[in-house]
Amino acid sequence: MEDVEGEIKAESDSSSSSSRNLILQSRMPNIKVFSGSSHLDLAQRVVDRLGIDLGKVVTKKFSNLETCVEIGESVRGEDVYIVQSGSGEINDNLMELLIMINACKIASASRVTAVIPCFPYARQDKKDKAGLEGKDDGSKVVATPPQARFKSNEWKFREGLMEAVASRAPISAKLVANMLSVAGADHIITMDLHASQIQGFFDIPVDNLYAEPAVLKWIKENIPEWRNSIIVSPDAGGAKRVTSIADRLNVEFALIHKERRKANEVASMVLVGDVKDRIAILVDDMADTCGTICHAAEKLMDAGATKVYAILTHGIFSGPAISRINNACFEAVVVTNTIPQEEHMRDCPKIQCIDVSMMFAEAVRRTHNGESVSYLFSNVPY
Repeated sequence: MEDVEGEIKAESDSSSSSSRNLILQSRMPNIKVFSGSSHLDLAQRVVDRLGIDLGKVVTKKFSNLETCVEIGESVRGEDVYIVQSGSGEINDNLMELLIMINACKIASASRVTAVIPCFPYARQDKKDKAGLEGKDDGSKVVATPPQARFKSNEWKFREGLMEAVASRAPISAKLVANMLSVAGADHIITMDLHASQIQGFFDIPVDNLYAEPAVLKWIKENIPEWRNSIIVSPDAGGAKRVTSIADRLNVEFALIHKERRKANEVASMVLVGDVKDRIAILVDDMADTCGTICHAAEKLMDAGATKVYAILTHGIFSGPAISRINNACFEAVVVTNTIPQEEHMRDCPKIQCIDVSMMFAEAVRRTHNGESVSYLFSNVPY
């Protein structure tokens, strides 16, 4: 009798298990995930999390460097997701993404979603003369017209020149938004846009995920004295970001104000807040040449901070960035893998990486199943 009951129970368990598998399969039908050549590792992590295979695609270049993309399987009626980050050879990768979107669209895909972990040209989001006054890498725009010989007129002329040039500056982020829409993208998934207003450049839905939940998790797990920390923004533009993190950790925040007295003069940094005898955690959305964060770290140590960490969503690290970090006083520079970091980590032992593939995978799953994505704004999916 007991054997019969055991067999019945085993049969019921197996039937319930098979029914659960059928439910999972029915929730993820008609989905294809393809990867561009910019970040194959992230795309592979996303599909591993989803429990599906990466779609077959071949990308190559002709001898004249034209990009050619061949989709290796049918996408008719499918929900297609294309993972391509704005890193490396940005222009080539952007063109490759546009071609892949168009190839899937004209092959009768039901919906095409571009998963762009690091949005290209996000810093060119407005007409602004600030970019002409000097860059993080120390390069400067120098105007030396005949009028500049007269010291009394020099500043007036340069100010007028910068305002004139700024009025003709492009808004390239809007151009990229238009290109993605024209190529056929129906939806965009990205992370930590440099300016959240870029979402308004699109007439299609844009999900801007936040690295903040993953950052909070890393701080609590890797900085034992995090309760004695202070969250610092390296510029005034990131004040909203650091106040949000400071509130979630229940610690204080500070910011560094860059004061530029005149054109082509290196900015002086003014620290607003008390970091003495505290662990300073610099938080920013991206770091390119790392001039700003390295100067900020030096300022924090001079102000009495015991340790300095930097946590950045997009670690671009171009030009002299790696050597600057190696020579700076950071305990660690933490970045996410929205951009490939293997080479950077090999060249700089201070760089550590947070995996955010599960956030993109969950965003894809929820989008495909018609579920809310807002859960990911404040939680890390396990």
